[in-house]
Amino acid sequence: MIRINFINDIDATGFVDLLGGIFEHSPWVAERAYMLRPFSSLANLHEAMVHIVRQAPFEMRLELLRQHPELAGREAAAGSLTAASKREQAGAGLNQCSAGELARIEQFNEAYAERFGFPFIIAVAGLDKQQIIASMERRLENSPEEELAQAIAEVEKIALLRLDNLILPQ
Repeated sequence: MIRINFINDIDATGFVDLLGGIFEHSPWVAERAYMLRPFSSLANLHEAMVHIVRQAPFEMRLELLRQHPELAGREAAAGSLTAASKREQAGAGLNQCSAGELARIEQFNEAYAERFGFPFIIAVAGLDKQQIIASMERRLENSPEEELAQAIAEVEKIALLRLDNLILPQ
């Protein structure tokens, strides 16, 4: 773990190398955040990154969502999840699903992507498989506008959790 002062003092390349994965496969968030240094705290850094995402054009936000892997999906089966996603999904037990659970998740993943145009996203920390599956089913009922807002909110939670795992508290 590192201190916020280290984040403030590293060069642009180091900053993006370190924080470019906070928002899944979207280093553009870190690239833009670099220009906003110095940050007074982890919360201040997170707030700046969230602001960047919220102010981005719709297509960039949509692409950010599309960069997330399916839960217990193709990327997990192929072993191509990022280290952070693999750790997060395993922490929720998604790497130990029964055949029936995997079938339900796959069904929900397909229905969700068809309905909304991006994968189901949820900050899985503190949730178990059954809670995640229930959320998938429930959120399929959302309108596209509601779900876009919910997915962005979940991405913001994931980013905060990832920052919490990287930066020491003040």
